[in-house]
Amino acid sequence: MSRRSPRLSVKRVYELPQASDGTRVLVDRLWPRGLTKEEARVDVWLKHIAPSAGLRIWFGHFPHRWREFQKRYFDELRSNHAAVDHLTELVSAGKVTLLFGAHDAERNNAVALADYLAARWSGSMFGIGSSLMSSL
Repeated sequence: MSRRSPRLSVKRVYELPQASDGTRVLVDRLWPRGLTKEEARVDVWLKHIAPSAGLRIWFGHFPHRWREFQKRYFDELRSNHAAVDHLTELVSAGKVTLLFGAHDAERNNAVALADYLAARWSGSMFGIGSSLMSSL
């Protein structure tokens, strides 16, 4: 599934790798269950860019917590300069696919991260809302 830019995509790590993925970056804190490193073909594992364990557990992938999860995760990302800068450098160098393990393809940390990066680069939240944008 494409997300935000021709240089940045988001997809589930369990989907088959494609040549068009570019650099495959796993953005989960935990390694995906039942998947070998060979199967995943992850180029970079940025586990430190993932939401904190407390935030991940609080969110629990409950759809009604999605907006608040984004706000809290964006707060964490604003304090995580090294990891965000590392990912920004990867995207500047070429195509990047953010990989996640969650079942929900629309509400997960990789989607939120792509939205955060898009907002940093363009000044727009791409449909997330101006109140969230003002908190960046």
